[in-house]
Amino acid sequence: MPSTTFDHLTAEKQARVTAALLTEFSEHGLADAQVARIVTDAGIARGAFYKYFDDLTDAYQYLYHTAMREIHRDFDVTPSGKFQPQPYYEAVEQFVDHFTNSQYDQLIRRHYSENESLLPERPVPVTLPAADWAAMTLSHATIKEIMLQPADRDAALARFRQVLSLLEEER
Repeated sequence: MPSTTFDHLTAEKQARVTAALLTEFSEHGLADAQVARIVTDAGIARGAFYKYFDDLTDAYQYLYHTAMREIHRDFDVTPSGKFQPQPYYEAVEQFVDHFTNSQYDQLIRRHYSENESLLPERPVPVTLPAADWAAMTLSHATIKEIMLQPADRDAALARFRQVLSLLEEER
């Protein structure tokens, strides 16, 4: 994650660096990304990049987590104690419709196709009820499938809705 030096930059400079990261990681996978292109695009010195981030992976994780925070801000599904499938379905459908062709579209597609396996997995709380865990896991799998195969959107959503119904029946 970024250093405190990055955190203390002006909002304009942080935005410039973040925009350069988004351009780089949308156009190139993590394995092919280059600090040289990022610093040129951001208008910063190479040494400044390494004051802000440990390496390209650190910069990518910062950008990806920033994107996910922004994305999940509008699509939060918090388990309420009783499993409710509809909020999961609506969140996935809205996510796919809202973020396809958005500023994060290429980043997310590249993440699923190239970068996901290069990052550590984030643990899911063991206290999460099983049906909610399954719905969250299937939500992400459905989003991934649609982002990688957009022509299969409707079939993937129909299957997701069917599985959510099965989870609800089990409860």
